[in-house]
Amino acid sequence: MTEHDYAVSVAWTGNRGTGTSDYRGYGRDHLISASGLPDIAGSADRTFHGDRDRWNPEQLLLAALAQCHMLSYLHMAVRAGVVVTAYADAAEGTLGLNPDGSGQFTAATLRPRVTIDAGSDRDAALEAHHPAHEACFIARSVSFPVRVEPTVEVES
Repeated sequence: MTEHDYAVSVAWTGNRGTGTSDYRGYGRDHLISASGLPDIAGSADRTFHGDRDRWNPEQLLLAALAQCHMLSYLHMAVRAGVVVTAYADAAEGTLGLNPDGSGQFTAATLRPRVTIDAGSDRDAALEAHHPAHEACFIARSVSFPVRVEPTVEVES
């Protein structure tokens, strides 16, 4: 197995002067960074006292799933001879909370909308989602089901 290593930094920026002295007294704001890339402003979901104007970990997980599937799909489309001209996804996920306050994702659904060139095979475009899903590094790494409900439109 070939390995690739990745590094990110997360720095909490939510200290309002008294640290974590009180559950509601500190901010959930943080910065996510990686060398050479713009920072991502993060927080908790608003439900968990976060800032709705910042990305939360749950959104980032869904974004990673959607990005990974898209990139795998574009690769598989090339292999299948399908010319993709547009791609968009409206991913959704469900987080279940346990009585003790812990939680986990219980499911995610990707809904990629693919537009292909008029000369491409629509069936091949749909079929390419299967090997893309099997190849997606992120989907292979999570412990909850990730469904893919694609639609394919042919350019006129």
